[in-house]
Amino acid sequence: MAIQLSDHFTYRKLFRFCLPSIVMMIFTSVYGVVDGLFVSNIVGKTPFAAINLIMPFLMILGGFGFMIGTGGSALVAKTLGENERVNANRYFSMLIGFTAICGIVLSVIGILFIRPIAHLLGATETMLEDCVLYGRIILLFNTAFMLQNAFQAFLTAAEKPQLGLYVTVAAGFTNMALDALFIAGFRWGVAGAALATGISQCVGGILPFLYFLRPNTGLLRLVWTKIEGRVLLNACINGSSELMSNISGSLVSMLYNFQLLRYAGENGVAAYGVLMYVQFIFIAVFIGYTIGTAPIISYHYGAEHHGELRNIRRKSYILMGAAGIAMMTLSQLLALPMAKVFVGYDEVLLEMTTHAFKLFAFSFILAGANIFTSSFFTALNNGGVSAAISFLRTLVFQMLSVLLLPIILGLDGIWWAITVAEICAFIISMIFLAAKKNKYHY
Repeated sequence: MAIQLSDHFTYRKLFRFCLPSIVMMIFTSVYGVVDGLFVSNIVGKTPFAAINLIMPFLMILGGFGFMIGTGGSALVAKTLGENERVNANRYFSMLIGFTAICGIVLSVIGILFIRPIAHLLGATETMLEDCVLYGRIILLFNTAFMLQNAFQAFLTAAEKPQLGLYVTVAAGFTNMALDALFIAGFRWGVAGAALATGISQCVGGILPFLYFLRPNTGLLRLVWTKIEGRVLLNACINGSSELMSNISGSLVSMLYNFQLLRYAGENGVAAYGVLMYVQFIFIAVFIGYTIGTAPIISYHYGAEHHGELRNIRRKSYILMGAAGIAMMTLSQLLALPMAKVFVGYDEVLLEMTTHAFKLFAFSFILAGANIFTSSFFTALNNGGVSAAISFLRTLVFQMLSVLLLPIILGLDGIWWAITVAEICAFIISMIFLAAKKNKYHY
């Protein structure tokens, strides 16, 4: 029997409903990692470092789709909980159209300014042309990438998380197959990696669009509607925490790269790139879980089912804590073999990456709880609190840590920075959670 947003969720039912979103995000991360594997092992560590240097900027632009999707799906799911399906379809359609328009505008801006941006990010002469080439090709597909990000959230709100998983698997296999063909076969280098990623994003963005355009068995369908500025503003404000997290994470990555170039040169940037690829896979579990639970929270908030809100909150923190401890332990055990997969060809780089990952791994213990708390407030349509948590966690605390800790600990201070930031963010998250419990009755 299909699971509905209106159900009471046991651990088993929560796991079943969220599993497709978790697997979807893990698979998204894995096929992103494949790009890095091919480029690092076949093209070389300098092009690998170039991709990692320009990637934060590209992720900021794509993050606008995630903002619209998360903020918009919370509004749509809340509207469904209020039993207003016609309005839910109108809001959904308007937000998808707005995502496409934003994608086109941001792509043009990015293509025009990619070279000075690469300079600003600290690209060396040996890295610059690879940064520009990779960035411009990826930006040609930015609209599809933004739609893919938005649809990931809306498919769950439509009670179709399995479809989201199927689409992601199709996009992932497309990317991996084309990586092998373009990089290993045709030897197109970073251009091949960019084309493989861009084409796979078209699969992820266009297939859900075609599904929602036709009559379907989900809760949502694309319809013709006019633009309502108030609805767009509310959705964007509510999803601003996710955009803030994306922008902040990208800005912090730029700062990490700047500090690492200063303390360890290109080897430091390459080592950090490996950490980011592996972190994507681990953090994907937490993000996938929040994508799965957010529409449930929004629905029961709209329906004023306070008992179910308390149930989801309690179970979620238990699950996030257990997953965080498991990930930290697994990271410690697998640090060397995971580093070998990426940089086993360079002994100095391998040693640096393995040591860095063992320190970096402690951040996973509290990351899940912090990510869920931010998502929890987004689902409650409180974008202000959610954005504050994301802003402090991903920007303020990490920037201060990565700037100050190296003064005391040297290079190790950079690897410890994210763990210190997660501890500070956890304290803030618990303060907000306690302060708002009487307002939302969770």
